[in-house]
Amino acid sequence: MRIYLTDQVKKFPHHLEFLKRQPVMEYDRSKLTEKTTVIAIDTAKQLRELNTDFFFDYKIFPGSIMTCLTQWAFEKRQMQIGDTIVQQAFIPPFRNFSQKIIFGVRINDIINEPTRIGYSYETLKEHVERGISIFTIEKTAGQNTIFKVHTFSQPGNLLTQIIGPVFQFLTKLFVRGKDW
Repeated sequence: MRIYLTDQVKKFPHHLEFLKRQPVMEYDRSKLTEKTTVIAIDTAKQLRELNTDFFFDYKIFPGSIMTCLTQWAFEKRQMQIGDTIVQQAFIPPFRNFSQKIIFGVRINDIINEPTRIGYSYETLKEHVERGISIFTIEKTAGQNTIFKVHTFSQPGNLLTQIIGPVFQFLTKLFVRGKDW
């Protein structure tokens, strides 16, 4: 985790190169807190008919709380296992009047099943959390479509304990407003 007073967007390629060399944080999944957040998507479309570009471009957080650079976007290609994401969180969640916290995650799985698509990532060394997050869009047995975030994590420090609920709340609000 690195803290700045200025927006780091122009320096994201430099941060990406640094974070690509960082190891995934060690963790014991059985000792992490498991949490699942599910948001219903009001659509009659089939899973493959949904516009999921924003989802696979990792544009799932409001720009007022987090910006990012994905390795695959920087290299102008599709997401791959092993790709790194630079994340810049704004604390408090106001882009202009905040501290900018830089940390990273690494894609460890891409999910492409008939009733479930998505990806997961693990936190890198110095991230504010330790663990794994799994993001999916799914068709349930009842044929409802849902967006699911399934995490196994542990706060890395006091800051994460304070802002974690804010990120979760804002993510729910943002995803509900998406045009699927």
